[in-house]
Amino acid sequence: MMKLHTLILGTIILLQSTSIWAMGKKETLPPVESVKSVDLNRYIGKWYEIARLPQFFEKDCVGVTAEYSLRTDGKVDVKNTCRKKSCDAQANSAQGTARVMDSETNSKLKVSFFWPFEGDYWILDLDPNYQYAVVGSPDRKTFWILSRTPTLPKTFVDAIVSQFQKQGFELSQLERTQSCE
Repeated sequence: MMKLHTLILGTIILLQSTSIWAMGKKETLPPVESVKSVDLNRYIGKWYEIARLPQFFEKDCVGVTAEYSLRTDGKVDVKNTCRKKSCDAQANSAQGTARVMDSETNSKLKVSFFWPFEGDYWILDLDPNYQYAVVGSPDRKTFWILSRTPTLPKTFVDAIVSQFQKQGFELSQLERTQSCE
């Protein structure tokens, strides 16, 4: 019994000291900002994933698309589709729902594929003609480049990556994803 108490106390001390060390190591970054305005009627439709930070739920996914449709209650239906490892693989889809968190801009949403769990979906950059979008989270742990077309020029993607690295996104692990179209 005494060993268990010692183990628990040791673990608590280790976690607290790690947290204090990590707080001291963090550089101060300005808060992540979303775009000023999104017309959800223009945003709905099909988007192709061009690049992403690795996420467990997209492991080995290629040919990823996201399709959004506006519901009558103001929420957005989300259908994400991917193929595992190869464009020849069967397509798998996940259905979710997004809700607008900031109705003044429509650029901050919460997405859920499995209630009650939600993730931040902030639109960080958006082409005026709604041809590409950059989506991420305020903690900088998620990041996607989306396009209305299956590909974007490498130099264009490189410029987006550079812009967001300057804003504190750690994009060294960015995966440029393969289109299957």
